[in-house]
Parts: sequence; C-alpha cells; structure tokens
Amino acid sequence: MAERGQRTLFDAIALSNTPFIAAIGGFALGGGLELALSCHVRIASDRARMGLPEVTLGLIPGYGGTQRLARIIGTGRAMEMILSARMVKADEALISGLVSRVVEPEALLDTALKAASGMSANSPNAIAAAIRCVQASGSAEGFEVEIDQFGRCFEHPDFHEGVDAFLNKRKPEFKRG
Repeated sequence: MAERGQRTLFDAIALSNTPFIAAIGGFALGGGLELALSCHVRIASDRARMGLPEVTLGLIPGYGGTQRLARIIGTGRAMEMILSARMVKADEALISGLVSRVVEPEALLDTALKAASGMSANSPNAIAAAIRCVQASGSAEGFEVEIDQFGRCFEHPDFHEGVDAFLNKRKPEFKRG
C-alpha cells in the first residue's frame, strides 16, 4: 500500500519537472505533511502546525516522509521530530528549513500564487533542469547531474532567448510545452 501511494502521487509530485508549491494553512500531519514534503516549495501561514505522528499509532511515515524530511531539515532534526511525534509551529519550521516562508493566514494563497507566477515566467527547460539538480544534491552523482543539466541548458533555445532578452533589456518569451 505505501509503495503504491508513494510511487503514484507523492513521487509524481516530487519528480515532476513542473514546480509544486504547498500552501500550508493549518494542520499538516502524517500523510498531509508527507504530501507537502513532496512539493518543491512549502509556504505556511503563521497558524500552521506540522508533524509526523505515525509512531504513536505503531507506524512510521510510509510515503517518503522519513527520507524527504531528513533531506530537507537534516537527519538529527528529522529523527527527533519523527521519534517524538512532536508537532512544530510555523516559526520553527521556517528556522529548520521545512518551509521557506511564513505569512499571515490571509496572505497565504496570494503568496503561493505569486511564487508560482514568478516561477512560471522563467525558462521551463531551466526550471526542470534545476529541479533535477537540486533533487540529486547529496548523492554521489549530484555534481555529474548538475554538469549534464548545465550543458543541456546551454544547448536549449531558452538560453538563447534569455540572453537575447537580457541584452536587449526586455522580458524573455520562453516557449511553453
């Protein structure tokens, strides 16, 4: 069950070339937090609470939560958070790197949409390459992935469009699709 759930939804999000942004407005516990951990960016309201309480039920986070949380906030913090089943508030999540921004509840959706809009203005090819490189960080082949993706970006039409737009002081018009 966990393998199918992780591979179908959670991995599809994490491995997507399109950025996914989690807007966490309240409680993100267990599978809810694991879903947010699958996203490329996490933004929370100051009322958000996050945790992986599965050990209180005799389980462990089974949708990639142990791996993604450790990768995002570090092994020590992840171990403490998972083993204690402790919930963290938004300010602590920001300090640990679990979320990248904390905003007022009323501004959460707008902040997430503005982040998405800003990302969508950039080269889809470069965005996809950057996602692949960041996901490979910490692995033995991380630098090789970066070198490969950097070279591929140089060869892509988006690079030429981006440079031309920069030199001519205009916004780039990247092709979608």
